[in-house]
Amino acid sequence: MKIDTFAGLQALLESAFPKRCPNCGYVYSGPEQFFRETGDMPSGRSSLKSFVDDDGSAVVEVFRNCRCGSTLMDEFVCRRDMSEPGSRSREQFQRLLRDLTARGIAAETARTEILKFMLGAPNRLRLWLEDD
Repeated sequence: MKIDTFAGLQALLESAFPKRCPNCGYVYSGPEQFFRETGDMPSGRSSLKSFVDDDGSAVVEVFRNCRCGSTLMDEFVCRRDMSEPGSRSREQFQRLLRDLTARGIAAETARTEILKFMLGAPNRLRLWLEDD
């Protein structure tokens, strides 16, 4: 399983890392290292189990095998805001992305600049949008 599979997930508990294997004592300092240095479940079993928490959040339990063979588990929650305002925000993001790509701006560049704007970081959106 590639680390990209987990791109939409964040650690449910801040205290989840560092994670220590109870069998061999190996320490995983963060989620990236955890996914990179552990293996999929054997026999083609799924490494993921999902459910909806009491507060409506989508939770994914991730099962991975330590290098010693011991099975480790961690919980992750989807970062995506599934509320109506979250849905409207995603629609606006997509409209802006389409507008910028229609102006000849590469999609990945436009996406990066929109995200910078949303984070309050210096970006080129105003420059691009004032060209009208």
